[in-house]
Amino acid sequence: MHSKFDQIQRQLQEQRDGIVSHALYSDLDTLRQIQAFMEHHVFAVWDFMSLLKALQRSLGSFAVPWVPSSDVDAVRFVNEIALGEESDQDGRGGYQSHFELYLDAMRGAGASTARIEQFLLRVREGLPIERAISESALSLSVVSFLSSTFEVIERNDPAEIAGAFLFGREDLLPDVFTEMVRQISFDCGGRLDALLYYLQRHIELDAEDHQPAARRLIESLCGESPERWARAKDGAFIAYSARKRLWDGALQEMRHQPQPA
Repeated sequence: MHSKFDQIQRQLQEQRDGIVSHALYSDLDTLRQIQAFMEHHVFAVWDFMSLLKALQRSLGSFAVPWVPSSDVDAVRFVNEIALGEESDQDGRGGYQSHFELYLDAMRGAGASTARIEQFLLRVREGLPIERAISESALSLSVVSFLSSTFEVIERNDPAEIAGAFLFGREDLLPDVFTEMVRQISFDCGGRLDALLYYLQRHIELDAEDHQPAARRLIESLCGESPERWARAKDGAFIAYSARKRLWDGALQEMRHQPQPA
């Protein structure tokens, strides 16, 4: 008998396949196109952490004063994931969040970090996230992606958040990043080394550690409740749809880059 998790995977396979086989990957064949892609993708790397923190908050991990959670297994699983995402090995003997690793990779590749840094300045100033998004010079696909994530966060439904997090991130990204590594095979004099380290590290952690932990998490959260599993599926569908729009927007910008002489 198939589990509820497997049923959702089958029901949303077409949407997932559309992302894993997206035309974007075959266009990652010049340095400038990779730079354009990274300038879009960095926003997904950033908002991943807000989705993760929302999941921790929904489980009671961030409550002050603290009280024991009613679902300690789920808390354990999500905290395991947060440890790696927020303070992973940086490949140089230290630790960094995956977002900081990605910023380093952007700088190494020569991609502009101006838009993400300007956006984060508004977030640090304490602007509501809707204003920070609307008052930043972001592409429509990035605005759509961020708005979708924070609408899920705002509803504060643990099952929906877990569905977006597991299916739209942890279950999806190893296959997506494997496609990217397969395409980024040309020599750029070491400028893409940090990006390849980030991608390989994510493939390794997600497939071996985070993906199984996230599956246990969503099974613990949803249990035998059809209503919770339905909301988890909604979260997954929202995440897939938002990712497709982000990839479409990134591809459009990549194809408007000047071709190398």
